[in-house]
Amino acid sequence: MPLILHIETATDICSVAISKGDQQLASAESGPERSHATLLNSFIRKCLHESNKVLDVIDAVAVSKGPGSYTGLRIGVSTAKGIAYALQKPLLSSGTLESMAFGASSHRDIQDLIQKYDSGLILCPMLDARRMEVYTGFFTPEIILVRDVAADVVDKESFGEILEMNHVCFFGNGADKCEQVLKHPNAHFIKGFNPSASNMIKPVLKRFEEQQYEDVAYFEPFYLKDFIATTPKKRVL
Repeated sequence: MPLILHIETATDICSVAISKGDQQLASAESGPERSHATLLNSFIRKCLHESNKVLDVIDAVAVSKGPGSYTGLRIGVSTAKGIAYALQKPLLSSGTLESMAFGASSHRDIQDLIQKYDSGLILCPMLDARRMEVYTGFFTPEIILVRDVAADVVDKESFGEILEMNHVCFFGNGADKCEQVLKHPNAHFIKGFNPSASNMIKPVLKRFEEQQYEDVAYFEPFYLKDFIATTPKKRVL
């Protein structure tokens, strides 16, 4: 069973996990401090210590590829690539929204909705993308993507066609700000669900078994939107 290091830095939350096969051996996770550059390496050391492993023995490195925070993704991907290159290990990736959908299956409130609505339920992880824009993915409970990952500006008419045909479970930090706008009776909102390296274990294991490795030299995060740099306004005296 492969020993895999997982890195998730796509949002405010920084997290690391180590898995053997489909079992998690150790994990470390921050609050929303946006201190990824400071925390990431210490979290990796912590997980190695807790799992009684050394970095040399891992079989692969996995990273959440986005969409998400530009800076967070750059930190996570550059760290994962550096470790994979130095150790000559395979690099794997998982979409941030895809991993969240996999993780949803172990959330009690979401499990209740799956049992209640079965094939009539769609899972929609949402990530905050400023103002009323969110990154979204729509998945069946079996984690089959039914609409491409997109950046959506949310208003009261959003996702009307999907909501007319299905119950939809919205979760993630983008869902929190949309709850007051999306008032459709088929819309369900779950609070307190964030991206985590622990959610990457299942999709990453499948890619490892199928040898769906990334090119360490050329792999880039999936930003979805172009990064727009801003400069502070000059202070008027």
